[in-house]
Amino acid sequence: LPPMISQTMGRQVLLLISFLSVSPVCGQVSYSVPEEMSIGSLVGNIAQDLGLSVKRLKTGKGRVYSGDNRDFIELNTERGLLLVKERIDREALCGETTPCALHFQIVLENPMEFYSVTVEITDINDHSPSFEKSEIKFIISESANVGAKFDLERAADLDVGTNSLQSYVLKPSDHFLLKLHNQADGTKNVEMVLQKPLDREKKELMSLVLTAADGGEPRMSGTMQILITVLDVNDNAPVFTMPVYKGTVTENSPKGTIVTSVSASDADRGLNGKITYSITNTLDDVRQIFEVNEESGEVRLTGGLDYEKKKHFQINVRARDNGGLTDSCKVIVDVVDKNDNEPIIKIMSKSAIISEDANIYTVVTMINVQDPDSGENGKVRCYINDNIPFLLKSTSNNFYSLVTDSELDRERASEYNITVSCSDEGVPSLSSSVTLTLQISDVNDNAPVFERSSYEAYIVENNTPGLTIFTVKATDADWNQNARVSYILEDSSVNGVPVSSYVSVSADSGVIHAVRSFDYEQIKDFRFHVKAQDGGSPPLSSNVTVKILIQDQNDNPPQVLYPVQTGGSVVAEMVPRSAEVGYLVTKVVAVDVDSGQNAWLSYKLQKATDRALFEVGLQNGEIRTIRQVTDKDAVKQRLTVIVEDNGQPSRSATVIVNVAVADSFPEVLSEFTDSTHDKEYNDNLTFYLVLALAVVSFLFITCLVVIISVKIYRWRQSRILYHSSLPVIPYYPPRYSDTLGTGTLQHVYNYEVCRTTDSRKSDCKFGRAASQNVLVMDPSSSGTMQRIQDEKSILDDSTHNCELKNTTGARMADWKTRRIFFLF
Repeated sequence: LPPMISQTMGRQVLLLISFLSVSPVCGQVSYSVPEEMSIGSLVGNIAQDLGLSVKRLKTGKGRVYSGDNRDFIELNTERGLLLVKERIDREALCGETTPCALHFQIVLENPMEFYSVTVEITDINDHSPSFEKSEIKFIISESANVGAKFDLERAADLDVGTNSLQSYVLKPSDHFLLKLHNQADGTKNVEMVLQKPLDREKKELMSLVLTAADGGEPRMSGTMQILITVLDVNDNAPVFTMPVYKGTVTENSPKGTIVTSVSASDADRGLNGKITYSITNTLDDVRQIFEVNEESGEVRLTGGLDYEKKKHFQINVRARDNGGLTDSCKVIVDVVDKNDNEPIIKIMSKSAIISEDANIYTVVTMINVQDPDSGENGKVRCYINDNIPFLLKSTSNNFYSLVTDSELDRERASEYNITVSCSDEGVPSLSSSVTLTLQISDVNDNAPVFERSSYEAYIVENNTPGLTIFTVKATDADWNQNARVSYILEDSSVNGVPVSSYVSVSADSGVIHAVRSFDYEQIKDFRFHVKAQDGGSPPLSSNVTVKILIQDQNDNPPQVLYPVQTGGSVVAEMVPRSAEVGYLVTKVVAVDVDSGQNAWLSYKLQKATDRALFEVGLQNGEIRTIRQVTDKDAVKQRLTVIVEDNGQPSRSATVIVNVAVADSFPEVLSEFTDSTHDKEYNDNLTFYLVLALAVVSFLFITCLVVIISVKIYRWRQSRILYHSSLPVIPYYPPRYSDTLGTGTLQHVYNYEVCRTTDSRKSDCKFGRAASQNVLVMDPSSSGTMQRIQDEKSILDDSTHNCELKNTTGARMADWKTRRIFFLF
């Protein structure tokens, strides 16, 4: 409100009314219940714990809000209790996560209130340890050494803590001992160690039981059976059924043709009775032409036979068991004559590497084919395998050229194995083949491709310069140097500053580093482009957009906006001794430039002259009385309020609020002026007297000039208005910036003052209750209280009706704030 200038006053009187908004009530309560409670079981008396009545729960339509989660807990509004709505299985809800808790809110309406509730679900021993298999089998030789280790399967228990798996027991323990080894993940590796030699002749089969137990009450366990088979020691050699075997084979028979079979037997059992066969010839080429199947004893043809070179073969075959015992026999093979000459393929010249951009019909290899046979048996036909981009062309008699038949693409196939096959026209026809390996050299025809179309990364503000943010990755389908990707930061600017002063990109790895330390309050995000370029000639490249989002840190403490801490004045809020419980004294208003939970503020009363008289609202900062004010309460009350944010770690600010408990200004004046005078006299008294004299003189002259000017102006306006018929003129004072709903104060209030056409003859002011809220006094002047009474009577005589309207419908008369300023 603008200052009102009285016709007989020589000083200024400042009237200030602080309007405070009310926030929804918030609170939090926690409970702990075991899992598997029956439906309808009591969780807690939420009405009693929150200090709410059952009637308030009914009228407020109290309900449980748990978001997208299932409602395991329900609210009984008739009794004010929280009850179990559905069966709660801790293992299904949280698994191995501890602690396990349900989070939901109790919501009330008219007025809107909500309270956060946390219900911790504790574990009960409802699961026993179990093995994946009910039994496991081992085959152990009776010659196994003492100390041999055998890994066993670990048991699993879904419970946690002492209810989880605790111990293992192996019974009987005549031959084996159980050992446990702790693992890095907290589990235990179970081993069975042989401590007494085994004897198959005494006991061939053994059965052990492994028991896993937990530590719960009652204790639960699970078992697994271990079946052990003891193997025999080798003590019998193999014996062939015949000392000499015979067989025949036609020359040019295909590889794998069975010539004959040998057989031996072993009286041992199991592995000791298993026989393997092998050829022992060393001085001839038998092992290049024949082979024997290690298990079945079949003698097969593995090479080509030429009747003209050799007609008979003697093969020495040995039988051997797993213990190393052996027996031997002979196999006599007769060769039957046939057409035995196949085409001979010779590579005259070839290219091992060809470029992928080679033209069609480029010659790759020249081939010469010969067949020693004559007539029809010497005529040769050659061909290559299908589905390859090559063609075999006949240039002249017995000469062929391998050429490209279509365009090549190294990225589709970097290597070709080309098989050239040639066969004669004899009966039966003979053939031969050769395989050529051809490498396709790379051409830079593919640009790098990023793994994503765009990237988005987060970094916390106040980071260390050089910090790695994240990595962009691009791949190139080419090879070698053509596929070597380099990363380049594209030139751009962020808020007029080159992006290179914000981030840098590693050319080899694509790692993006922060060049500077970011401040969330200055910049919240920015974009830039990264180019991936290969090493080809000419190089190919592609771009990707990267967005960096700055995350807020709690690096700003709260700032107190109200009450303003003055250096040379004592500011006090006045509370009448008739104030009831809950009387609103004032409100501490603070802001935090951080965001999110870092800007959530809470208010606490740190120190107070009388802690039993005042309290501070945790969320809204309202200072209210918590008991009836009595005559014994000191007039001068000093409160220290600390304002903390919700960041980690939390930051805070403090503000001192002076409160005067009195019903009249003389009582307050005597209390504050005495203490003020005592303090001032301890300082330089002469300096303040001179300064006070100068200020009073200046204010007197200023007020005199202003009063004369205003009188002249009103006299001229009244003359104009008196002779005119102007309508009623409404006046709308401006709204305060802290009541727009964007700061701590959440409600917007508009005030309207209406004056009549005859108001030129009087001054408009608020009623008596409001006019007594604020007083400016000079404790060094004499006759102060007498002047106050005179001014009060003058103001009361000139009072007219002025209507105060609150556009939000809030009633402000219940919490008027009184403030007293003492200026020196």
